[in-house]
Amino acid sequence: MKKNQLILGLLVLAGLALLLYVGRDRIHFDFGVFRTQLALADWRKIGLGIACIYLGYLFRAARWALLIKPHKKVPILSLFGTQVIGFTAVALIGRVADLVRPYLVSKRTGLPLSSQVAVYIVERLFDAGSMALIFSTVILLAPQGALPHPEIVRRAGYWGLLLTIAGGLFLVAVRLAGGVVATFMEDLFGLLSKGLGHAVGHRIRTFRAGLDTLRTASDFLTTAVLSLVMWGLIAVAYLETLQAFVASPQLGSMTLAKCMLLMAFSGGASIFQLPIIGWFTQIGLVAAAIASFYGASAEASTACAATILLVTFLAIIPVGLVWARFEHVSLRKLASESGEAKKQLPHDKTESPEWEG
Repeated sequence: MKKNQLILGLLVLAGLALLLYVGRDRIHFDFGVFRTQLALADWRKIGLGIACIYLGYLFRAARWALLIKPHKKVPILSLFGTQVIGFTAVALIGRVADLVRPYLVSKRTGLPLSSQVAVYIVERLFDAGSMALIFSTVILLAPQGALPHPEIVRRAGYWGLLLTIAGGLFLVAVRLAGGVVATFMEDLFGLLSKGLGHAVGHRIRTFRAGLDTLRTASDFLTTAVLSLVMWGLIAVAYLETLQAFVASPQLGSMTLAKCMLLMAFSGGASIFQLPIIGWFTQIGLVAAAIASFYGASAEASTACAATILLVTFLAIIPVGLVWARFEHVSLRKLASESGEAKKQLPHDKTESPEWEG
């Protein structure tokens, strides 16, 4: 864990503690009700949610195998372990461990780390596009009166759809003329700062290297389908977890449209995930959103938020730890090695000769 991450985490935790102290007379939290909410929850639905998340990791592995197929064919399930160990590292160590997955794939396949970082960037774009497309479609097709603050939410749905289309057009432009786009963006942002312009151009060229793996329209379509199915499974996991809290009318009757709203908020809250401390900050933020959006009690909201974190983020930890031990690797060492290896990559060009398009 980096020192600045620890300091930031402690500051966030201290801020939450201060808010709780200041509002202690206004907050009425009954731990007995909290335990009852958990006890009465339908754990079959929660188990189904966990199964969906695990199945999603299989789709992640298949997608990564597809993205490196032009350079090295590997069995679809051979990269499942890299996904499990990688996300376990993120859950325990924080976002500083994000590079563990490309680092592990690089070691396992013998492909350059630069190429796997490029694939990682492409993967993240497909994740964002798939989530935005599912969110926008569900929100815009929701019947009248099905959502809180419908005008604001529907506006967000339209913006999400427009951003998805814009992202798709940007992806095509980079795939067809990545060098030109990188130079243009580098010059544009360079007007503000040469360092910023260089960084943007460097990132686009890295992204272009990853897109070299999508040689045909069929490759692109298959990657998109895998991404949509995976995020569809994540959405089902959220919905099943929310509906599992049958003792809360607001949660037990949860609809897919309302679930999308919470899923988008939860995803935003997890972007700056801090190790361990971040679990509690995320639970607090998601619980506040549940109570605010849907009017559920503080106890039901907190129990549900904690279970969502367990299902979608922490459930992989036991398997990941066992898998890492089986492969004789240390998560903290992997996070450190991957960070150091990333520093050794050329700053102005990440793709190796065999990955040039």
